[in-house]
Order: sequence, then structure tokens, then C-alpha cells
Amino acid sequence: MAWENDLPRRPQQPGFPPQVLREYAVVGDGRRGALVGPHGDIGWLCAPTWDSDAVFASLLGGRGVYAVTPADPRFVWGGFYRPGSLIWTNRWITTAGILHCREALALPADPHRTVLLRRIEAIEGDAEVLVVLDPRGRFGRREPTDLHRDDGIWHARIGSLRLRWTGGAAAQPDGQTLSARLRIPAGNRHDLILELSDRSLDTPVPDADRSWRVTEHVWQCERRDLPDCLGHRDADHALAVLRGLTNPDGGMVAAATMSLPERAKAGRNYDYRYSWIRDQCFAGQAAAAARVDSLLDAAVAFVGARLLEDGPRLAPAYTSTGARVPSEQALDFLPGYPGGRVMTGNHVNDQFQLDAFGEALLLLATAARRDRLSADSWRAIETAARSIESRWREPDAGIWELEPRQWTHSKLICVAGLTAVARVAPARQAAPWIRLADTILADTARRGLHPSGRWQRAADDPRIDAALLLPAIRGALPPDDPRTAATLAAVRTELQRDGYVYRFRPDHRPLGDAEGAFLLCGLSAALAAHHAGDPIAAAHLFERNRAASGPPGLYSEEYDVRQRQLRGNLPQAFVHAVLLEAAVTLAAPPAGPPTAW
Repeated sequence: MAWENDLPRRPQQPGFPPQVLREYAVVGDGRRGALVGPHGDIGWLCAPTWDSDAVFASLLGGRGVYAVTPADPRFVWGGFYRPGSLIWTNRWITTAGILHCREALALPADPHRTVLLRRIEAIEGDAEVLVVLDPRGRFGRREPTDLHRDDGIWHARIGSLRLRWTGGAAAQPDGQTLSARLRIPAGNRHDLILELSDRSLDTPVPDADRSWRVTEHVWQCERRDLPDCLGHRDADHALAVLRGLTNPDGGMVAAATMSLPERAKAGRNYDYRYSWIRDQCFAGQAAAAARVDSLLDAAVAFVGARLLEDGPRLAPAYTSTGARVPSEQALDFLPGYPGGRVMTGNHVNDQFQLDAFGEALLLLATAARRDRLSADSWRAIETAARSIESRWREPDAGIWELEPRQWTHSKLICVAGLTAVARVAPARQAAPWIRLADTILADTARRGLHPSGRWQRAADDPRIDAALLLPAIRGALPPDDPRTAATLAAVRTELQRDGYVYRFRPDHRPLGDAEGAFLLCGLSAALAAHHAGDPIAAAHLFERNRAASGPPGLYSEEYDVRQRQLRGNLPQAFVHAVLLEAAVTLAAPPAGPPTAW
């Protein structure tokens, strides 16, 4: 009979339940992204592309996780990004010392092969970690097959994907889960490389040192010195997030995740792993402000191609490769993130959003001012202008993707877009665009102006909406237009609380009860205040809203002010885009005379 101490040590497999969103970091390579939790758990990764089925789905309560976590559960967690990159380091202080785990998706990104790098380092004292690899196909429903170890390297099949895991030779299988307890002497390190591919993995096993060097080099080469700006570190990180969410072919996903609820049990759980035209335009505007032409060019190429392909039938969103977004479908076999129901696909594929044409024109006009347009881009401008001319009288879903109505913001953004391209086009070409802009503005003023002199949400909705700040920022009206000033004042009075801004009042409840503060609106308000000539109010709004993140410095769509928690999918691209634009814009002198804010 063997004594217990003589038995082989089999590592316990700890559970990895979802954590609060503010504690998650993201690693991305433009083609896919993974969320890393504070316990070293990668609980979300879709492969081979953003909108593929998840291989690790524990974030949404399913099977599938890849964890490197301290063996001693008594630890204090922290972490940091390598500047200008999405290379993340989890840092744990334990009773025995300090250990790090560096995380990255290898670059340059292969469209078919996901390469996840993890480097465990014993910084002070010996490190002992538990490693758990439990890959599952189809959002946790499909177990690996043909799991075997060959010369110390693990191989498996997960549906159509092939798996190869290097560095886990000591792992032992428990069913289809691999687990190991690793001890790393002080000052040493251990590398793990996970590959997932929809093609044969007959290439040589990657060399860890070389993979890290190349990945760091690519990030460094892509990094650009920002102009003078506020919150330089956060602006630099926002730029890295935008790069990490942008496909090399140009499509930028709205977020890396799906079905993270904006409000508990409120039915607002969306799949954001797609490329919204509006978000892409926001990112392009931010890139232009920061003088990062590669991201501007990516946005122009993606938006221009969609306009030329679909014309007046431009969809609000596409996959990151330009394909149609699938219809919404519930995945009820997954428990979901606490408070949410799991949905894949998006109902936006059946919507018409007029403002997407206006945003596209604004983006292309900005690129023209930087001399970044091709002949195809000019054809895209003409297509967008014709589309506005033929469809501007139709009800649309608007920026918030609601029921079709005559949304004031949609029409004013088209005015801004037409005005912007008219300024960069030859006079003969510009004249009909100016006339069209004047016609739309006059009709919108007749139907969308509140009796108080401010803009209202829609012809049949007198409420104020923070989206109405955007057209003035983009040049639909001059800064000193009284309608602009009245709209600013109404947003401040009715939608701003404690330095945060809400979209609109959905009902009689106090702000914050129906939904969280909208970070896009708070940062847009900062731009609006600066545009109106009030740098103090602009800086206050900017600083308040850029504080609405967790330790990894990522932003979601909404912020629960009362609980100081992130709400919605993560990281939200358009928030990082507008933060970057505001950081650069607010460092310049105000554009106009001061106004009350």
C-alpha cells in the first residue's frame, strides 16, 4: 500500500468562473482576439477569425479555457501592457515570490493559423503554476478528438481545427483536458505555444524566442509617435487597441466579444464581433487626428469597398472580411455571462442606417485632406452622395439602432458629410452636394428643431439625445450657431451627471437606472465643449470619462457609475477611437469663442 506522499502529484483543476469585466485584458493580432482574466485564464477566443465559433468559452459559462495560474491561491494580482502593443503581462505576488506570465497572439497574423504565446517567468523566488488546457469546439459543445502526445508535443482535432501545443510535455490528460503543475526556478522561464489552424499543421514548430522577437518587432514598427495630446499613455494604448482589432484587410471589429450584457436581464446582449461602418469611420477620424495614416488607409479601403459593392444598399455592418453579418440566433445551451443571454449574429443585418453614408463621406473627406484618396475612393464618395440623395427622406434605424424613424442625427450627419466632401471636390462636382446639404438641413430644421431652439431626437420625439452633439463637431453647423449652443446646454442639463453623459432618457427613471453612462457620449461631449471654445469643460469631461476603465486600461460601451463597473462588450472600438481623437484634439487651441457649458 502506497502512502499518500508517495503517490504522483496530480494537479487540481481549479474552476475559472467569469470575473468583473474591468479585470480582463485583451490580446489581439487583427484577425482574432483573446480575453485574459486575472487568474491567468483565457476564457474567450474564437478561431480562426473574430466571428468563428469560440474555442474557449468559459467567459460565457461554457466549457473551454486555457489557464496559467499560481499554484498557491494566495496571491495579489496586477498586470501591464508593453507600451504601444497588445502584449500583456499578468503579474502575481505570492507568498513565495513574484511571477509573470506574458501573453500575446503572434505577429504577423496568419489568416488560418492562430498562434498564442505564453511565457511564464519566475521574477523573484521559485514559481509554481498550474496549467490547464481544455479546448472545446462550437462554443464548448465539441470535445477534442485524437488527443495524443508525439515527442513531447500535444496534438488534437477540434472539429475542423487542428491543435498543436508546445511546452506542455509534462501535462497529463484527464478526459480531454490537459493539466500540469510546473515549477520554475528563480530567474528562469518556461514557454508555451498553442497553435490552432483550419489547415494542416505540418509546418515546423515555432521557436519561442524568435516568435517573441518578431511579434515585439512588428508592434514596435507599427507604433507611431503621437502629437501633443492629453492622457498620452491612454491615447497610445487606445491606438494599440484599434490596431489589435483591425484586420490586415482593413475591417475593424466593434469588439472582441459577444453577449456581455449592458444591463442585467435587460435583453441587451449583442454580438459585436463584426465591422460597423460607423465605427470604422470613427477610427479613421481618430487615426487622421493622430496622423497614423496606416489605420486611416485601412478604414478608407474597407468603407470604400463596401460602398462600391453595395451602393445605396450599404449595410450598417459586415464581417471583418466584408461578408454579410449572419442573423441573430440564441445559444441557449450556454449559461451566459451573469445577467446575460448568449446571442450570436446581429439583427443589424436587416437595418438601414442613413448616418452611415454621412460618416463615410466625413471619413473620405478627411482622407482627401491628407491626400490619401485613390480613384476608387472618389467613386465611393460619388456613390455615397447619390445614396443620400435617393434615401434621405426614408426612416432609418439611426445611430442607436432603434425602430425606423426620422432621426435628426442621421440627417445632420449627412449634412456634415456632404459639406465636408464639397470642400475638397472641384466646384462643378461640389455644387450639387452643397445644394443637397442645404435641402436636408432646411427640412431637418423644419421638422427636427425643438421649440426651445435646440435639436430634438426625431420629428416625432422632442427629447434631447447626446448623439446630436456629433453633427456640430463634424461641421454640419458653425460652432456659434445658436442651435448648437442650445443643444450643448440641453445635454448638460438633462443628460450629464457627475461628469458622465447618457445617451437619452428612455423613460421616467433617473439617469443610470435604465442604462449605464455611454462613454462615446461623454468623450463626444468633451469634443463638443472644445469645439464651442470651452477648454476647461472639455478637459473635465475627457478626464472623467477616460477614468472609466479597469487596470488593463480597456473600455466597454457603457459604464455603471454607481458600481464603477464596465458594461457591454469589451474592448469597445469606438470608445477607444473617440478617446484617441479627443486626446489629440483637446491639446490644440479651442476652435471658437467660449460658451456656457
